[in-house]
Amino acid sequence: MQFRFLGRSGLKVSAISYGNWITHGSQVEDDRAIECVHAALEAGITTFDTADVYAGTRAEVVLGRALADQRRESIELFTKVYWPTGPGPNDMGLSRKHIMESCHGSLRRLGTDYVDLYQAHRFDHETPLEETMTAFADLVRQGKVLYLGVSEWSAEQIRAGAELAAELKVPFVSNQPQYSLLWRVIEGEVVPVSREVGVSQIVWSPMAQGVLTGKYLPGQPVPEGSRATDDKGGADFVGRFLRDEVLEAVQQLAPLADEAGMTMAQLALAWVLRNDNVASAIVGASRPEQLADTAAAAELTLDDDLAARVEEILAPVVVDDVALTEKMTPRTRLV
Repeated sequence: MQFRFLGRSGLKVSAISYGNWITHGSQVEDDRAIECVHAALEAGITTFDTADVYAGTRAEVVLGRALADQRRESIELFTKVYWPTGPGPNDMGLSRKHIMESCHGSLRRLGTDYVDLYQAHRFDHETPLEETMTAFADLVRQGKVLYLGVSEWSAEQIRAGAELAAELKVPFVSNQPQYSLLWRVIEGEVVPVSREVGVSQIVWSPMAQGVLTGKYLPGQPVPEGSRATDDKGGADFVGRFLRDEVLEAVQQLAPLADEAGMTMAQLALAWVLRNDNVASAIVGASRPEQLADTAAAAELTLDDDLAARVEEILAPVVVDDVALTEKMTPRTRLV
């Protein structure tokens, strides 16, 4: 496994990290989920990402159980706050009240005294940023959070957060955006600003929810049991890529993956990891055996010529328009 620094901090994370959105506490039975976490550890993955909202807080519980027998110092544990975790008016957002209560809830469910990275799951337009960042800073000083990050923040929001973090003297080190060969929205503004202020990307959906593995075929029904058939959010999300022109382009990548001695999943991950602002790519799993293949991508290199050929094939179908992210519904953005 390859390890990379997170932002300008001294914290190293595994280049492939394990995430449990949709799977734990929802799509996958608990025992199988725990087997997947153990398979990730065996494959060299040390970085684990979750959120309080996943599966109505159950995802944190399952991950905590799966990691209970691990030496705490040997893993990097990430979670997030923002989306609703209860019925009350203060059960969501980035107010001081919700941040403090959610952090304590996450620590309890995860069975740990601290998280390595605590992330704002979205930007809160209804709460002053100063209130949010001060609450985060207090958690850092209390030792309950070691580093701070965000998810799907715009370039301007990242810059503002970084400036406040610098004033408060707390480590603001990461952004967690969607990024893949089919979704390159962050390249225009987010990545340049992140480099400037010392923030790394921890990217989700590097395989476009499985589309880049080649398992979805143009003109064919979606495979039974795939994320495209999941009614808990996965189908809504993957559906944006299930167009024949996208799937036909993806199928053209198969001979290039063969040429490079990679699976299509590894090709997609190796491409994402070429970006020097990406510290880690998050993968999930519904079966333990999937982890050996995806984790191996950390040690694979995609040369410039092959990367250019891959990008040329997908150029007509790639999404790189920032405005499109604002058209995503709250449900499909809940990742």
